[in-house]
Amino acid sequence: MANNEESRGLKSLFDWFANRRKSGSTSLERQEREIADGLWHKCSKCSVLAYTKDLKANQMVCAECGHHNRVDSDERIRQLIDNNTWKPLDEHLRPTDPLEFRDRKLYSDRLRETQDKIGLIDAVHTGLGQINGLPIALGVMDFRFMGGSMGSVVGEKLTRMIEQATQRRYPVVIVCTSGGARMQEGMLSLMQMAKISAALQRHKDARLLYIPVLTNPTTGGVTASFAMLGDIILAEPKATIGFAGRRVIEQTLREKLPENFQTAEDLLQHGFVDDIVPRTQLKTTLAQLIALHQPVLTPPHMVLWETMSLTSTAAE
Repeated sequence: MANNEESRGLKSLFDWFANRRKSGSTSLERQEREIADGLWHKCSKCSVLAYTKDLKANQMVCAECGHHNRVDSDERIRQLIDNNTWKPLDEHLRPTDPLEFRDRKLYSDRLRETQDKIGLIDAVHTGLGQINGLPIALGVMDFRFMGGSMGSVVGEKLTRMIEQATQRRYPVVIVCTSGGARMQEGMLSLMQMAKISAALQRHKDARLLYIPVLTNPTTGGVTASFAMLGDIILAEPKATIGFAGRRVIEQTLREKLPENFQTAEDLLQHGFVDDIVPRTQLKTTLAQLIALHQPVLTPPHMVLWETMSLTSTAAE
């Protein structure tokens, strides 16, 4: 009898230790998992692990292989614009559903879900700011919003920003990333290509600078319009840049395309892009280009001298 009680007591003691060890290991695993979440980032190209904090400090560029991870529009503005100089433009503009378009769901429902999910009204941020103390008008597209597609609001905001820049005599920089025109708005989306291009032509006529920065990916109607109208066209390394998709072109031509087809490096070789600039050097490069292309104002005494000379010649 006593032996049975002792064995039951010994067994229960072993069970207690086993349960304690099991619960302890589970809590340890949970703690390790909680610590690891968001702490490390695995590069999609070279598979090297990096501290997320270090990766963000390097502007989301892998220090091992140089892979440029996609960044959102807010982060891009923080990378380029001097602190406390950003002034957003036309934040009140909201997309509508004039065609009452429906695919798998209503376009109006798709807009609302996307807006609630990522906290953006549409696929572009526009505003005025400074880069290394130099004034600039900046537009930044965001691929998270329906693939950075160009709808009516995107076109209207970019056009208004360019017109503001022309009036203030500011250079314009647009960071492009897009899958093209927004099919849910049909012809209204395609009209934005001509509208933005016309505004850029007036900006050019005023002898002012425009620089598009092509990031991964830049395709469709954006490539076919304002992305290729720059005075100086910059691109990020390995960015996919083109009009139609690779698969569509291969099916049309019925032949295999080169591996580097539609990359920034291939476009640079063929003259479509002027330079490839790593993201970590982009702000410095833009500041240098803007400084070199600042409008030169003629000193008042020179204008007076020319006027006097012309008047004297006319009198003779």
